[in-house]
Amino acid sequence: MTFAVALNAHAVVLEEPEKVALSRLPLTPAGEQDVVVDIAFSGISTGTEKLLWSGRMPRFPGMGYPLVPGYESVGTVVGAGADSGFREGETVFVPGAKCYGEVRGLFGGAASRVVVPGDRILAIDERLGERGVLFALAATALHVTHVPGAVQPDLIVGHGVLGRMIARIAVAQGAKPVVWETNPTRREGAEGYAVIDPAEDTRRDYRCICDVSGAQGLLDTLVAHLAPGGEIVLAGFYDQPLSFNFPPAFMREARLRIAAQWQPADLLKVREMVADGRLSLDGLISHRSAPQRATDAYSTAFGDPDCLKMVLDWRHLQ
Repeated sequence: MTFAVALNAHAVVLEEPEKVALSRLPLTPAGEQDVVVDIAFSGISTGTEKLLWSGRMPRFPGMGYPLVPGYESVGTVVGAGADSGFREGETVFVPGAKCYGEVRGLFGGAASRVVVPGDRILAIDERLGERGVLFALAATALHVTHVPGAVQPDLIVGHGVLGRMIARIAVAQGAKPVVWETNPTRREGAEGYAVIDPAEDTRRDYRCICDVSGAQGLLDTLVAHLAPGGEIVLAGFYDQPLSFNFPPAFMREARLRIAAQWQPADLLKVREMVADGRLSLDGLISHRSAPQRATDAYSTAFGDPDCLKMVLDWRHLQ
């Protein structure tokens, strides 16, 4: 099939750690199962993308520079293959793309245009606008409790966007979580839950503690606040080995679980919860930037404690 749109794009390229450029790249030709999406907004992840930016991302298949980052993009379908399941004009969430030839797409969503298989994307309400970039984090938050026997966390460590999402979902399910946050500037913005300084917490009966901080050296502290038979869920991304003292964990019969990447079913559930009002995506995007200022945008996203979520606005680069 021949698409009536140019298959090239401006893209953020991490040429090496801490070196970003906005480059023009050719795109992989689209097939019958593919769609071409003009990206309006893309988010910058302060978890995995920060590790790519700093050069601390552990090695895994597909890793290497140069690369196009980004797995939080929203745009409009401008070309659709006959077997893609989409049509032109639909607003979609794009969790990344691999369409840049020799430049790695890891995760490949930070570009003005992408070519992506139709079964990788999700149709969303166009009225969400830039808030649509939050679907990946919302699905990650939902996945924390999307396993058999899981309960909503009653303690969440970290009040960034992911921590807020997990807390909002817990509240929507009838829970009353507490959130730990060491940074006073991030203790604002709670909706139906409490945010406190961990140094002031004397509770020792949390049934489920969810850590999204990504910090090392916390496990012993978390075990000390855990109820007997309680569970610690690691939902952050950790680039260093984790360890804990065995005797206290033994005395509490503590359980440890790692929450992996969200699945397509999580995205569908998030879309349902957003549509019926159970989950709000409001108040989570704090900073915006033009892609031409990508270096400053990435530095701010990773270095400014007041930055919850940085969004690149691609609408004037189409």
